[in-house]
Amino acid sequence: MPAQIYSPFQSFNFSNSKCFLTGETLSSPEERIQVFPQWLMSRYGLEDKPFKLLDESMATYKDLKLPCSATINEQYLEPLEAEIAAAFDSGYEAVKTLDEVKLFQWAGKMLYGIVFNEIQAGIRQQHAQGEEFNISESLIHKFSNLHVMLQCLNLPIQLDGFKPFSLMLFKVDNSEDIFGYRDEINTLTFSLRIKDFGLIICLQDNGANGRYHKEVLDKIAGQTLHPIQFEEVNARFFYSAYLFNRLPEYDIMPVGDTIYIEAAPLRGTSSKPLFDDWMNKVYGQVLENFWKNWGYLLFEIIKNPEQPMSFLFDADGGFVNASTIELSR
Repeated sequence: MPAQIYSPFQSFNFSNSKCFLTGETLSSPEERIQVFPQWLMSRYGLEDKPFKLLDESMATYKDLKLPCSATINEQYLEPLEAEIAAAFDSGYEAVKTLDEVKLFQWAGKMLYGIVFNEIQAGIRQQHAQGEEFNISESLIHKFSNLHVMLQCLNLPIQLDGFKPFSLMLFKVDNSEDIFGYRDEINTLTFSLRIKDFGLIICLQDNGANGRYHKEVLDKIAGQTLHPIQFEEVNARFFYSAYLFNRLPEYDIMPVGDTIYIEAAPLRGTSSKPLFDDWMNKVYGQVLENFWKNWGYLLFEIIKNPEQPMSFLFDADGGFVNASTIELSR
């Protein structure tokens, strides 16, 4: 029998009795995995750190779990975790050699795990108030597509001539113990800054954000970034992911034992650009948030509204060497 893609968003079943990846019924409530892998939590002492959910309730990193069959975990997820952990331990040069699709799968499983926990919390909260759980069609579309792409972990899925993501990896002059993690589930954007590198992935854009920032990426290619420079790049991508106004569509075609996924053109039938207009004031607010560690405020950042403050580029647009950056705060 040909492989079947599992679609939890059709039946809207997010119970702990079904495997998140395959939908198969689990034999025990103990068949669960951590959303944030154990090796990562142990390394950075995250287990009991607070994690705020969208409904304002607080969990800890170790509270976030996913129902997952023991077979799927042993066969597919544990080998992936072992490969990622070994590369991350080694640092930038080893991470650079990883298959991008594996990094996407690893980050995608974490982000989908957070989405899964958010949906469960939302369902509990709404039911407690005697209401039906509501979620926008556009979010269902994004989350459902991410879940389909994650199944290239365990199914014979062939992505036909495209990658569903933009992935950027940078060498960063971090302090030894830094754990900088961010996500935005509405835009499915992920960022991690640890060891001597920084990683940004837009999980559901078919590479559009990478193309949008091509000029910036070309200028900083191969450079080692100061942490404040990486966070500036981060802010640019998180903001552009918010401006991205398309919902990617895919054609799914089973042929024999293989499932081929083809991306429909992002332009579709709309003549409007793929990204809404960039507003420096809004970008400045995003940047202020990403620069919290250094205490720069919005009025400083957009003192010149035409040219917001930058540690990446000088007034003439040239790259600022990280070794020349001296911060007084």
